[in-house]
Amino acid sequence: MGKGYISKPIGFVLLGLSVGAVLTILALSVLYAQEKRKNEVNSIDENGVEMTTNPYSTSEPPKNSEPWDKYRLPDSLRPEYYNVTLWPRLVTDKHGMYIFTGKSGVAFKCAKETNLIIIHSNKLNFTLTSETHHAKLTGSGGTSAPAILKTWFQTGTQFMVIHLKEKLQVGKSYWLYTEFRGELSDDLGGFYRSEYVENGVKKVVATTQMEPTSARKTFPCFDEPSMKAVFHLTLLHPPGTVALANGMELGTESITIDNQEVLLTRFEPTEKMSTYLLAFVVSEFINIQSPPEDNVLIRIWGRREAIENGHGDYALNVTFPILKYYENYYNITYPLPKSDQIALPDFAAGAMENWGLVTYREMSLFYDPKVSSNKDKEWVVTVITHELAHMWFGNLVTMRWWNDLWLNEGFASFVSVLGADYAEPTWNIKDLMVQQQVHSAFEADALVSSHPLSLREYDVITPDQINMLFDDITYNKGAAILRMLSEFLSEPVFAKGLHNYLKENAYNNTVYTDLWKKLQEVVDADSSIQLPASINEIMNRWILQMGFPVVTIDTQTGSISQQHFLIDPEAVDSIMTSDYNYEWFVPITWMKSGSNMGQHWLLTKTASHESMKTDTDWVLANLNVTGFYRVNYDSHNWERLFTQLTSDHTVISVLNRGQIIDDAFNLARAEIINITLALGTTKYLSEEKEYIPWEAAIRNMDNFFLMFDRSEVYGLLQTYMRRKVQPLFDHFKVITSNWTQKPTRYMDQHNQLNAISMACKTGVKGCSELTGMWYRQWMKNPDSSPIPPNLKSTVYCNAIAAGGLEEWNFGWKMFKNSTIAAEAEKLLFGLSCTKEPWLLTRYLEYTTDPNLIRKQDVIFAIVYVAGNVIGQPLAWDFVRAKWEYIIKDYDTRSLFESLIHGVTKKFSTEFELQQLQRFKEDIAASSFNTASYAVEQAIEQTKANFKWVSENKAHVKNWLIEQSV
Repeated sequence: MGKGYISKPIGFVLLGLSVGAVLTILALSVLYAQEKRKNEVNSIDENGVEMTTNPYSTSEPPKNSEPWDKYRLPDSLRPEYYNVTLWPRLVTDKHGMYIFTGKSGVAFKCAKETNLIIIHSNKLNFTLTSETHHAKLTGSGGTSAPAILKTWFQTGTQFMVIHLKEKLQVGKSYWLYTEFRGELSDDLGGFYRSEYVENGVKKVVATTQMEPTSARKTFPCFDEPSMKAVFHLTLLHPPGTVALANGMELGTESITIDNQEVLLTRFEPTEKMSTYLLAFVVSEFINIQSPPEDNVLIRIWGRREAIENGHGDYALNVTFPILKYYENYYNITYPLPKSDQIALPDFAAGAMENWGLVTYREMSLFYDPKVSSNKDKEWVVTVITHELAHMWFGNLVTMRWWNDLWLNEGFASFVSVLGADYAEPTWNIKDLMVQQQVHSAFEADALVSSHPLSLREYDVITPDQINMLFDDITYNKGAAILRMLSEFLSEPVFAKGLHNYLKENAYNNTVYTDLWKKLQEVVDADSSIQLPASINEIMNRWILQMGFPVVTIDTQTGSISQQHFLIDPEAVDSIMTSDYNYEWFVPITWMKSGSNMGQHWLLTKTASHESMKTDTDWVLANLNVTGFYRVNYDSHNWERLFTQLTSDHTVISVLNRGQIIDDAFNLARAEIINITLALGTTKYLSEEKEYIPWEAAIRNMDNFFLMFDRSEVYGLLQTYMRRKVQPLFDHFKVITSNWTQKPTRYMDQHNQLNAISMACKTGVKGCSELTGMWYRQWMKNPDSSPIPPNLKSTVYCNAIAAGGLEEWNFGWKMFKNSTIAAEAEKLLFGLSCTKEPWLLTRYLEYTTDPNLIRKQDVIFAIVYVAGNVIGQPLAWDFVRAKWEYIIKDYDTRSLFESLIHGVTKKFSTEFELQQLQRFKEDIAASSFNTASYAVEQAIEQTKANFKWVSENKAHVKNWLIEQSV
């Protein structure tokens, strides 16, 4: 799945138990007792299946007596191919519902003797024969099929169960036929509808999102990634619409059904693939395409207005070169005859890698140079490269089960950087990966609520547990670990191992050890590569235990040591046990101020390295942050690094300048170094002009603004940072000729946004006037905005914050009228910046009406409001009041964690902690009790924040006062 779920903040409150008073008291008593034991059972679902509080349990769950009570399919049947015909209705029926009807047949082979057919089905109504027979079974190749005794639905485990009179014969094939009906709802999952308005007319799109477990909402299927099959698809659709699917269209004909003219489109059979990769769309969209090259047709689809205005041109221009880059990188030809990419008005994730028909949010595929920023363009190319990377790694070769999801998503996140760097070589995308992905992974993996990259299969069973894996650890830590592996193996060795892995396992499923095996074979054949242990021994320490190390280097003694880095060191007793005792094989790269460079593998808790010993030189480890670890030094070395930054910071690379700042602040948060030492890394910033160090500083200083925005420390912070950012603001004023030109360097274009944002935040003279002037000019002439596209997000926010009702209403009007998703997203953020509480309350209420704010944007809007110091308590109250509505109606429980994190991230008081604990109890008492995991994380973070503020407030205040003298 694309990155959209993860790169932006994206949850809920209160379901009462519909039981009698006595049962309620008993149930709550049991729930309360069980919540106190993190890894023990806390509830029983309607099928008698025990559920755990911890979504990643540490012991194998009890085995249920009946196969239909288990969440995993039995291994007795294997699908071979499907014939599926679907007819979505793009108008409501007499009951006011949008529906679809379908017919499906699946050919399967019996692998083990059984008298049961268990197949996934969820929220489908079957119309065949009778109440007791919802399917027809026939034999293939002369085989006779047993009679069906009964069929029923096990809703908890989402199965249709067919009980047969006799057992199926091993090695024989059978054909199961069903007819069914489902709702074409707007929940953004399965076969759903998306809506938009064109020329004043509402248009309805029927589209799909199957990953991870929603194919079963569309037709009965063996809905597990290892159950690969070939799919023959046929779509019925209204005249004037076009139908798309994974395969190329074979042809469209007009037919009449019940006196109604419909179009029937058949598609080429797919390659052998998993159900979660299925996709089909019915719409009035149009496309642009390039002439077929190498027998591959590239088409970009979307709303007529967007395509005609050229918003898909950039995607079309980069798609084929990226496909060719990946063909060369993997040394395997793209296996399909076409690559359709389609932009949808409503889409929950950033994009989805469906084989041959990739689906996107509009802002993830469309780019308009007149209004879109560099970050918008960067987002488009990295999402496209992420999805196209999946065509091989994930689609051609697929993880066997969701516990190895990181193999799909971590890999695509890493390789997307290589593809984007190829497509846009002047952007330094590889450097941006450190700031965007590696640092994000560090933050998530430093919590005790983190999880290993690869879990045991029985720890990831339910749809909720599967959904929870689509997180920062899977995507960003997965990418960071693979980047580290590629670095110490070398990229050519890494790429050759990938080729061998893909070639050997094409159209099949794997586990992570299959990748280690193929990489090891390449290493064994190359005598120039010297590793301290096998790839399996090295890498298992990074993927089978959560977290990462902080490496401490003492330049006085030459000693090197490692320890598990936790942002809350007192939480160490709460972490799950590890077979590796939280030790890693750490590839250390380092340099001295004399330019001496070296490499060293740290294989134990402590070691000694004479080259690290020095009384005069500074030592800098983890060059360009290629290793997934943080670095601490003795106080003397820290001071020598600070001296170098102050005298000539350019001697240290841009990436390592950012690393020094980020490591120091996080080491201080973890109480490993003093907070004033971390603040010292910012002293040189008045001389810094580069984006990555400034981005690291702003992100970490934002935590201080977050923690202290309701205390007297806030004013001191503003004063200090105003002095640091003033030279940067002045620098950009000069090189842009008083803000009339765009900076030439790409990284400067990024950093100009930082300069203005921080300048306005800290009260630099002229900043608020600048943003307000641009916004007022736009208000006078809405058809011609003077605001530079790269600066729109900060201009909108600061101008609306400084303004009143008139500015907000204008922003809302432009948001509603915007036909460009990237522009709408900036306004969605800007509207949250108002200082008027009643406007923020109105804005929050708008999120309950999909006609005002699309469902895909609701979580963003709430989190944006929570980022406003005035809006935070309003957003928190809103979430507690509306969570049941959000989680139930939007079917987005997997996004709960992002919402709760966004709304509670500044919690740091005892009262806020008590509110969270009561909120957790409310959720635990509901049928959505698995969502309590997200609140558990928030409680952990709030405790850490409370402790940090109480211990550091006085130190920070005194240090800031000293700097003002």
